[in-house]
Amino acid sequence: MTKLRNIETITCYRPTGQKELDLVIESNYLKWPPRLPEQPIFYPVTNEKYAIELTQWNITDFGKGYVTKFEVKKAFMDNYPVKKVGAIGHTEWWIPAEDLDDLNRNIVGKIEVIGEYSKKT
Repeated sequence: MTKLRNIETITCYRPTGQKELDLVIESNYLKWPPRLPEQPIFYPVTNEKYAIELTQWNITDFGKGYVTKFEVKKAFMDNYPVKKVGAIGHTEWWIPAEDLDDLNRNIVGKIEVIGEYSKKT
């Protein structure tokens, strides 16, 4: 938990592909794009290490990926329990796609790209 501008926030991480990142950039790094029909949940993860692992798994299919970091008001994130989805540290929030606009309104600051990963040749 962090305090930004006297607001308690939760730090979230997200593995992101190029198409999604392009839409984040279009928003001036302020919001996540709507989910596609085959994406019923938006799942930020709780730690950078897990986000890097997911990004590295995905680059085998897409060639390149990014790790992003963003702050969300704690009061909003408290509505979504952390889910353990595998090994220790593989934890994430499952936010229904229909709640994504609310999440975007609760982002504090900008979405940051903190890592870029490419397929090793």
